[in-house]
Amino acid sequence: MSFFNNTLWLKRIAVLISIIIVSFILWNTYVFFQKFKEEERMKMELFASALKEFNANENLNDEFNIEGKVIENVRNIPLILTDLKGEIQGTRNLDSIKAADPNYLHSQLQIMKNQNAPIEISYKNTQKQYVYYRNSDLIYKLKYYPLALLLIFGLFLSIIYMVFKSNKIAEQNKLWTGMAKETAHQIGTPLSSLLGWIAILRTENINDMYVDEIEKDVNRLNIIANRFSKIGSLPELKTHNIVSITLNVFNYLESRSSKQIDFSFTSSGEVINTQINTELFGWVIENLIKNAIDAMSGKGKIAVSITEYSKLVKINISDTGKGIPKSQFKQVFKPGFTTKKRGWGLGLSLSKRIIEDYHKGKIIVLKSELGKGTTFEITLNKN
Repeated sequence: MSFFNNTLWLKRIAVLISIIIVSFILWNTYVFFQKFKEEERMKMELFASALKEFNANENLNDEFNIEGKVIENVRNIPLILTDLKGEIQGTRNLDSIKAADPNYLHSQLQIMKNQNAPIEISYKNTQKQYVYYRNSDLIYKLKYYPLALLLIFGLFLSIIYMVFKSNKIAEQNKLWTGMAKETAHQIGTPLSSLLGWIAILRTENINDMYVDEIEKDVNRLNIIANRFSKIGSLPELKTHNIVSITLNVFNYLESRSSKQIDFSFTSSGEVINTQINTELFGWVIENLIKNAIDAMSGKGKIAVSITEYSKLVKINISDTGKGIPKSQFKQVFKPGFTTKKRGWGLGLSLSKRIIEDYHKGKIIVLKSELGKGTTFEITLNKN
């Protein structure tokens, strides 16, 4: 618990620091944006003053013509000069080819009017001109910079979320693995004792059928202990007849289930070999059949079918139970998801891990209809 609490606080602190940093950068970007706009305004006012002086003093010595140099140095701010009637008198820093088109000039003039107030130039109160200008490329870049920053921030938060989520999942997996191995260890001691008692019972005058049934259940417990011991470690896969392995589990559960359940088993062949771990694969079949029995409340039909293809083997387990909503087809395989009053919701999650991670296959809810039943499908590669 301490790990989860610590990671939660670390996550909150990281998000808070990120928000503070991004807010600071956005604020500074806004300040710079306004500052650059003010500087460009000052440049344009200086340009207007220089233009006024230049036109009023045409005989100034070129060597000392400061006004002319100011006018020439305004190179990065697009502008249009108009007269009192709004007629365009001249342009600067616009595309020379496009500027030949009057429609382009008028569209640029409208943009300039929307962005900045014009600067008036008066010549002895008898003639007036207006300087219109739009933001420079630098201003445009600063305008879209916050958007790029927000996208980077979103990516940063996504990475933080995935890192903490993967750490949480790894910690949970470690916990479940430890519990499974400890369970296997704890079961081992009474199992050894039970096997000894079975040997004693066989020397007594007791019906062999009873002892055989007890031995079957003890062997079953031994299989379960072996299953738990393999969780968290890579199991060894060997070539086995998947039909016989599936049928053994099927027969065992059929003999111990309600007589009101109709079991049926079909296969496209008697021998279909594939690489599996018999104990873990049998666990998956057992989980799916037990889920089917629970879904039918002990009454209905369960059908298990195995179909062989050129490169694949498909095992379908169908029931006539209550069904699964389509929105939950993927959720049923998540750890902790269960519709039962009792249980931890680990059966299907473990089944998915066994089939997909260990056997490199696939398990899905093939189809389901509320009130009519569900079909799970397992797909494995053939040898």
